[in-house]
Amino acid sequence: MCGIVGIFNLDGKPVDRALLERMNDLQTHRGPDESGIYLNCRIGLAHKRLSIIDLSSGKQPLFNEDGTVCVVYNGEIYNFTDLRKELEEAGHRFKTKCDTEVIVHAWEEWSTSCVERFRGMFAFALWDDQEECLFLARDRLGIKPLYYAYLDNGDFVFSSELKSILAHPDVRRELDPYAVDEYFAYGYVPEPRTIFKDIYKLLPGHGLVIRPHLPISISPFQYWNVEFKPEQGISIEEWSNILLDKLGEAVRIRLISDVPLGAFLSGGVDSSSVVAMMAQHMNEPVKTCSISFKEKKYDESRYAQQVSDLYRTEHHVKTVEVNDFSLLDKLSSIYDEPFADSSSLPTYRVCELARQHVTVALSGDGGDENLAGYRRYKHHLYEEKIRSIVPYSLRRCIFGSLAAIYPKADWAPRIFRAKATFEALSKRDVESYFHTVSNMSDSIRREIYSDAYIQLLNDYHPISVLERHAERGPDHPLSLIQYLDIKTYLVGDILTKVDRASMANSLEVRVPFLDHLFVECMAKIPPDLKLKDGEGKYILKRCMENYLPDDILYRRKKGFAVPISQWFRNDLRERVEKLVHSEALLSLGIFNERSLSNLYEQHVRGVRDNSVALWSLLIFESFSRRYLSS
Repeated sequence: MCGIVGIFNLDGKPVDRALLERMNDLQTHRGPDESGIYLNCRIGLAHKRLSIIDLSSGKQPLFNEDGTVCVVYNGEIYNFTDLRKELEEAGHRFKTKCDTEVIVHAWEEWSTSCVERFRGMFAFALWDDQEECLFLARDRLGIKPLYYAYLDNGDFVFSSELKSILAHPDVRRELDPYAVDEYFAYGYVPEPRTIFKDIYKLLPGHGLVIRPHLPISISPFQYWNVEFKPEQGISIEEWSNILLDKLGEAVRIRLISDVPLGAFLSGGVDSSSVVAMMAQHMNEPVKTCSISFKEKKYDESRYAQQVSDLYRTEHHVKTVEVNDFSLLDKLSSIYDEPFADSSSLPTYRVCELARQHVTVALSGDGGDENLAGYRRYKHHLYEEKIRSIVPYSLRRCIFGSLAAIYPKADWAPRIFRAKATFEALSKRDVESYFHTVSNMSDSIRREIYSDAYIQLLNDYHPISVLERHAERGPDHPLSLIQYLDIKTYLVGDILTKVDRASMANSLEVRVPFLDHLFVECMAKIPPDLKLKDGEGKYILKRCMENYLPDDILYRRKKGFAVPISQWFRNDLRERVEKLVHSEALLSLGIFNERSLSNLYEQHVRGVRDNSVALWSLLIFESFSRRYLSS
């Protein structure tokens, strides 16, 4: 894995080499093995390399035969051998054995449509000197990140991480008010926004061509989208065989590496399935890595050990204290913008462990989105059945009224916490799903914001993120929310979390469940084979029954839970008490101090569980101190 950085001055001024080097050095953790720079008057490209394939001759920037095409690239193209053969037959000559060189020749042969040929994860920038254009592209699912900005001084800048763009002296660190509201709604800033005005993320499955001709156009184009079109007339046995074959192939092609390779193993269905497939294709024991917790309430390491014993893996376990919040302030330097998924803490630890033993690790990420594994899918379909029976006007009146009078009983057993269900039933499908996935409700967000900030938002609502994607989404209610998660939660939360945590430890993570051919195939499976009789990932579990025991396949998975609610009433109580009066927060003019204090008081007194809201504020405050303080 690598880090890429670039400056393209559209006004024709030479690129500042020292500035480009400073921007590049900020991403050394992404590529500690080698670095390289290309300067050609108005264009400058820089690269940090983590060597994985062709260790001796894969240095970047990398050129075509006559030096007119240059690329810097972050990722892996798994079908590069087949593409190389095709390109050689077309007359192209190769100097290396690495996948990077395929990109420059594919550009020469197929122009921007070259990205449609690539199978893998990637973010790259390619300069064509003869065409005098810069081409950026990001992989279909957004596994690899790519940020960009067009500055007032004429510089178009891009990088793998936001910190490198922020190092440019002409970048304004002005918060985007809509992005702030989206952060507190979702716990991350969804693509294409960043927390800063005028800095963007290139959307997954998109490319961008920049030419120094007036008028300057910064208009990304889409080259791929997943389409949910279920195919009927195929038996469950046939679908099981297809899924097994596609997953096995997706795993197999991700085993190419010239450095030590292993896998994350949580003991859940997805990571266990990946390890099972790896064991079928590797001659030596699979190296597996797991996190365990001292408190049994949070620990699931015994399930990972069970899979390890079954496949005789070389298993490594790191025991983490449940109160391991020492990374809290480091998170802002890793993620560069506010990121409130608290599972980023154990994710960092498992990446830290894995890097001690391997340079490449396979993960099970993407299985839930592809095959309907989240518990919220089951609840959403149940609510959809009621919504389909009761007209919206009646639901809004009846359930809306019940939600208004029913107490928010966070302290009570789940069976008595009906307020959220009533609220969901009173809404339309996308509105209801927004309510389900929100970190902070509309009422709490409006409560903590200052009057001036609410006026600045001018009726903007973060649901527009989901509504924009839903316009192109499928009709089936399960497929629709899978699609929405693939477009938002998967890329904005899950993949961001893993990319930054792994790259902070100079570790490459590969995700077989997000092989685009696998994703396209899974989108053809009928929804009732993904979520069947309340069982999520039914078809995956069915096809893995010959590879994994039932207590791995059919148990209820907890995930990487951390006890933030407990922290705020004990170990972090003093810090959160100071948080609600923090100058770093209050000076922004976004928040109402009295409301923040109420949020804290309600939590410590046990009246309401405001832990997610307080965690989001804690992360935002840490980000503000690092990036907004003068």
